[in-house]
This record gives sequence, structure tokens and C-alpha cells, in this order.
Amino acid sequence: MNILVVDDVKSELELITEYLSSVGYSVTTAMNGKEALTKILENKPDAIVTDWMMPEMGGLDLCRQLKKNPETAMIPVIACTAKDKDVDRKWAKKHGVEAYLVKPCSKEELITVVDSVRSTT
Repeated sequence: MNILVVDDVKSELELITEYLSSVGYSVTTAMNGKEALTKILENKPDAIVTDWMMPEMGGLDLCRQLKKNPETAMIPVIACTAKDKDVDRKWAKKHGVEAYLVKPCSKEELITVVDSVRSTT
């Protein structure tokens, strides 16, 4: 399963990549939503783990763009963000996010959520 991880903080990007790679997931990375869209169109991932607040294009805008395109609308999106308010979760769900993780999340939390998304797709 190929996962696209999107985060503008290099250390977060590396940590999430390490978590996913250690259990056998193939990981591609992007530093913002705009770069992610380009990579998604080149090689469609099986799921996306994205930060919510990033320069150029954040996770919410990325999700909106994906859900508008029939070719990418079915890709599961997992938000992984420091935003921990109910309103953020509601907005994420409204825009098609399958799962919502609050940073810092543990390896076990991340893997559990990715595995659950994988099993439903």
C-alpha cells in the first residue's frame, strides 16, 4: 500500500514516514498540498496522511481539490494535525476526511488509523 504523507515540517514528515515504513508501507512525501496534488496526479496513492496547516495549500484545500476530481475523490484522506477542536473535526469530516489524528500521535495510533482506513477501501 502506497501512502502519501504531506507535511511542511520536515521532522514531522520524517517521523510519520518512519512509522509507516517500519510496518511495510511504501511512502511518498510532499511538503504542502500543492506539491501533493502534483504527485497524486503522477502516481495515485492508496491513502493520504496530511497536515492541516501548511503554506501554499493546506490539508483542507487539498482535500477539497481531491474530492472534486472523480479520479481522486475515492482516495482516503487522514488528517494529522495539531488542531484539536471539535469544529476542526467537523470541517474535516464535511470535506471527506476519513480519519482525524491530533499531533503528537504515537506510532500505534497512526498505524491503527491507517490500517482501519486500508481495511475499508
